[in-house]
Amino acid sequence: MRASQRRSLVLAASSAAAFALILSGCAASSGSNTAAKAGCEAYADYQGHSGTEVEINASVVSPEAELFTQSFKEFEDCTGISITWNGTKDFETQLPVRVAGGTAPDLAVIPQPGLLKAMVDTGKVIAPSDATAKSIDTNYGADWKSYGSVDGKFYASALGANVKSFIWYNPSVWKANGWTIPTTWDEMITLSDKIAADGKIKPWCVGIESGGATGWVATDWMEEVMLRFQGAETYDKWVSHKIPFNDPKVADVLARVGKVIKNPAYVGDVPSIATTSFQKGGAGVVDGTCAMHAQASFIGGILVSDQGAKIVAPDDTSNPKGISTFYEPGKDATDKPVEGGGEFVAAFADRPEVALVQQYLTTPEWNNAKAKLGGWFSANKGLDPANVADPVNKSAVEILQSATTFRFDGSDLMPAAVGAGSFWKEMTAWIAENKSDAAVLDAIEASWPK
Repeated sequence: MRASQRRSLVLAASSAAAFALILSGCAASSGSNTAAKAGCEAYADYQGHSGTEVEINASVVSPEAELFTQSFKEFEDCTGISITWNGTKDFETQLPVRVAGGTAPDLAVIPQPGLLKAMVDTGKVIAPSDATAKSIDTNYGADWKSYGSVDGKFYASALGANVKSFIWYNPSVWKANGWTIPTTWDEMITLSDKIAADGKIKPWCVGIESGGATGWVATDWMEEVMLRFQGAETYDKWVSHKIPFNDPKVADVLARVGKVIKNPAYVGDVPSIATTSFQKGGAGVVDGTCAMHAQASFIGGILVSDQGAKIVAPDDTSNPKGISTFYEPGKDATDKPVEGGGEFVAAFADRPEVALVQQYLTTPEWNNAKAKLGGWFSANKGLDPANVADPVNKSAVEILQSATTFRFDGSDLMPAAVGAGSFWKEMTAWIAENKSDAAVLDAIEASWPK
């Protein structure tokens, strides 16, 4: 269990400071729809609530929390609404306690659809305003609104995002070998066969060891391939058990995954994958001993700190330890499903200033301001990739904006006994013990809660 930590970053202005803002003309008087101060014109629709405060509760703590408070500064200065970012590492445990105890935050940043549903089931979540709903419809894909909905009703607006659908590679190694980035799954397999036949390096490097969570890397492979070859509708049925885990469509996906990560010509010693940590799984793309590594965006930081890698742009071939990413391709170049995750803002207070802050967080203006501060991105269509300095995060934004389908991590959506239990365990046995495809799928199906 994680140790609890709670830090509050309170930026509420004193009454004297609020009065000074009013005198300066930045914050309009109550009921006004015009921002008088030069530079505040963009905030005209947020006026009339100077001197109010809005608390945002989230799992993000210092030092990252300071970047959120910085991103609110212009909004606060121009509207007179003070935003308190209250971050705690024990957020998932504490939010239900606060809601049940009648001390719910004004807004909460919820990272899991399951937790959002649990909060909606309390009857305490306030549906977003029409303006917020319209902004979501304009600035995000329909899948994001769907994940912020429960039983078909919209309850929570999108915030940040993460992307898993990445293939990591070393541009200098690829240039030296004359390889080109594949745009379809078949092209990627053809390239893998060529690299294997050349015999210089392995086409793929993989590691699935992660302590008590060993196996999750292999489940990510299943989820990515499920989206690409069976589509979003089947993916949704799979994670909700509307088709059995040993359905022929699931079996087809496992067989396709096996052709890559259980192929000795691609990965070398297959059983060793189960004892290779996910942190070391991508080391080969840094030192040039393997060509490709499938992993989410976060692995870049680990390879930088552990392996001496440097994250570079795809056209930077000057660094022998430079690593970059390309999108894990679909069946054809126009099919671009994306697996990842994200955060959703739910309101627990029915006050106009709360609704306005929730609305502001859905706008391109706030998303660009936050992205410029670094280390963060979203699926907002108005987010300019030029405002995202990190080349991998910039690529993630471009992938999200061109995605034909977005789905959350499948194992995170499954019951914990499966998604964080039998699925991990059986995929590990599939690799470490060469357990058969049928036996693996049957065992997971049998474990599904009745």
